[in-house]
Amino acid sequence: MYNKIIKLIIATGIFAYSVYQFYEGNIGNGIMYVLLSCIFIFLYFKNEFILLAFLRLRKQDFDGAKKWLNKIKNPETALVKKQQGYYNYLHGIMVSQSNMNEAEKYFRKAISLGLNMNHDLAMAKLNLAGIAFSKRRKQEAQKLLSEAQKLDKQGMLNDQIKMMKQNMKRAVGPNQHYGAGASLRAQKRRSK
Repeated sequence: MYNKIIKLIIATGIFAYSVYQFYEGNIGNGIMYVLLSCIFIFLYFKNEFILLAFLRLRKQDFDGAKKWLNKIKNPETALVKKQQGYYNYLHGIMVSQSNMNEAEKYFRKAISLGLNMNHDLAMAKLNLAGIAFSKRRKQEAQKLLSEAQKLDKQGMLNDQIKMMKQNMKRAVGPNQHYGAGASLRAQKRRSK
């Protein structure tokens, strides 16, 4: 895995060599080296390990995706800002299955760093809304859900948003989690 600065240096060196090939009259070699330098510029903006992790996630292979993400040792130096957002987004998706507190941290960091695609941002906000709702922060969940709905212009998350809204409507109120404990305490007071 190359540092992002090293990728730019390699791309610049290859491009300079392609100019030399053009100068020498080797047009075919020059074109090949220009295309090779474009690959390194592409990999500067789109990290190879994040791309491979996305491919593994499409196949529902969470272990494989985690393996590729773990190859990125220091995301601050190896990735540009938007790719750091996707790094945290992918970690949030994988961790959300087991640890909601850590997933919330990853999703919030991904949103603050930024994501290129609106539907990815909508998905991150939808996941945050689900986490906030499960932690009984209904107002925050509703706000995040409405933001996710605005970002989902293609309607890819319509079913999940509708399901989340139905779950929110089913919840009786913010004091719902005190119901059983309050009735037990009232019975104990009466028996004394």
